[in-house]
Amino acid sequence: QVQMVESGGGSVQAGESLRLTCALSGVTSWSYGMGWLGWFRQAQGKERERVALINRDGRRVYADSVKDRFTISTDDAKKTSYLQMNHLKHEDTAMYYCSYFCVRYSVNECFDFRDWGQGTQVTVSS
Repeated sequence: QVQMVESGGGSVQAGESLRLTCALSGVTSWSYGMGWLGWFRQAQGKERERVALINRDGRRVYADSVKDRFTISTDDAKKTSYLQMNHLKHEDTAMYYCSYFCVRYSVNECFDFRDWGQGTQVTVSS
């Protein structure tokens, strides 16, 4: 089973930036499930929301709410993923989770991940 540890969360003012990091262990290659990796978030009292996906071919998918503000990337050698978040808004406040090992996917996206990290909290003050 893949293990993930997220870091980089914190409390910031609206308009500021944060970079989240997801360190993966137990990954020998990015081949399974097209290597889809995802960042999700869950605000208090709300359902989990998909934020961004990336696969081994570099295809990226973003939620409309974060498009043009957030950037997902991976460092294959370090088995690490990053979520660069710019121009943060109060509504970005949530617990952010990294996910891997896609078990149901297409060439365009992943529908179901098996493994999840513990999350890192992002709080944006308006």
